[in-house]
Amino acid sequence: MSGQPNTRLSDLFGLAGWSKGELARLVNRQAAAMGHPQLSTDTSRVRRWIDTGEIPRDPVPRVLAALFTERLGRVVTIEDLGLVRHGRTGKRQGDGNAENPDGMPWAPDRTAAVLTEFTGMDLMLNRRGLVGAGAALAAGSALTSAMHDWLHTDPALTADAPQFDDPLHADPAGFDRYEAAPIGSQEIEELERSVEVFRAWDAARGGGLQRKAVVGQLNEVGGMLAYRHPDHLQRRLWGVAANLAVLAGWMSHDVGLEPTAQKYFVIAAHAAREGGDRPRAGEALSRAARQMVHLGRPDDALDLMKLAQSGSGEQVLPRTRAMLYTIEAWAQASMGKGQAMRRTLGQAEDLFVSDKSDVPPPSWMQTFKEEDLYGMQALAYRTLAEHEPAAAAHAQHYADKALALRVDGRQRSKIFDFLSMASACFIADDPEQADRYARLALVSMGSNSSHRTWDRLRQMYRLTAEYSGYPKINELREEIRLALPKPKGRGGNSARA
Repeated sequence: MSGQPNTRLSDLFGLAGWSKGELARLVNRQAAAMGHPQLSTDTSRVRRWIDTGEIPRDPVPRVLAALFTERLGRVVTIEDLGLVRHGRTGKRQGDGNAENPDGMPWAPDRTAAVLTEFTGMDLMLNRRGLVGAGAALAAGSALTSAMHDWLHTDPALTADAPQFDDPLHADPAGFDRYEAAPIGSQEIEELERSVEVFRAWDAARGGGLQRKAVVGQLNEVGGMLAYRHPDHLQRRLWGVAANLAVLAGWMSHDVGLEPTAQKYFVIAAHAAREGGDRPRAGEALSRAARQMVHLGRPDDALDLMKLAQSGSGEQVLPRTRAMLYTIEAWAQASMGKGQAMRRTLGQAEDLFVSDKSDVPPPSWMQTFKEEDLYGMQALAYRTLAEHEPAAAAHAQHYADKALALRVDGRQRSKIFDFLSMASACFIADDPEQADRYARLALVSMGSNSSHRTWDRLRQMYRLTAEYSGYPKINELREEIRLALPKPKGRGGNSARA
């Protein structure tokens, strides 16, 4: 007991709208449903949790996380409730505050527990048809300040990690806990192959259709990580967890579950670093930066990119650094910093061509090819064209080069290139070509579950207003209005101009 109010629990309690007595009754009922019929909570205990910072014993924190998750319609973890015991997680863990709300970074055993708990709650939202939204995104500066020193040091060796009496100890962390057993290299190879299948599906069809399957797989891996495997297997398992967490985050971002996506990116960075793969940790953070640019927060994106680049270590391949620079350039373009953007894209080009491919790229970088470099250059110039219309010509040039190389079935990337080209054509006063590319994008979007493509279409739609007097463009505008999905609690996204 800290003696201080638990402000995080208090805030969520206020949002939930329960009375203390009602919450006590719900805890008893939910605990019985989870196999703990002996639990007996009353109003005075709830008051102590909120007013004096008393942390209840297990399973009460997990029960509370489940209740708040269902009530608020978004994932609420034990960390979110401020109910992590200091002794269990080490000196810094659980010391959440406004600057570092999740008490990051986590110890290795806590990373596995957070991973399993969060995915379990996410799966529960899926099962019950709830919408995982409503939380706030952490600022980029808050994440970087919390994780900087930790990411720049080597993870604890297995021999130095916390030891348990039972060599196969597993700390129960969440509802959908996979009943894992020690695994071998064959099982890890199968998990690694499943990542490739999920990654290909996401690139082709968007994140909506397979997100639940990825989260479920990640939940199982979290259970496996709670056991102490030989070091070489444990590192590979952390790598699988990092790859799945990035995918879960990217798919969540793709369907508009932004706070959920950010949490997965942070989990991925922790998992990659625990596996000794600092470049993968940096790439995971770069995903969070891309998310920030998409949401109109380029300053936060630049904060995250500084950490992603410096935290990736010296062994990062030139092509990976090139990819990181393209994201930084997009953020700079969003802020109208044309000179900085051009300089950063030049660095990206130099790094890309300097990569001799003598070292095989990691699996997560095999999708960043020449067309992806061109696609990001087109996006950066198209974004800058909102501030400097002359940049539209460069966006057209790079979008054309990207589209000429798009032959590998990554339909979502092709849609983005179509939309970059269409937007650049409108800005360059070429409505006829803009109409052509906009229709190519529109015809491809029906079979894709990516909300981000619709968000980008809405951005392009704004540019059509100037040409609404043209019959073809007026028809295009009507087709877009009919095709756009109706926004669900995402006010301001409907097509209006």
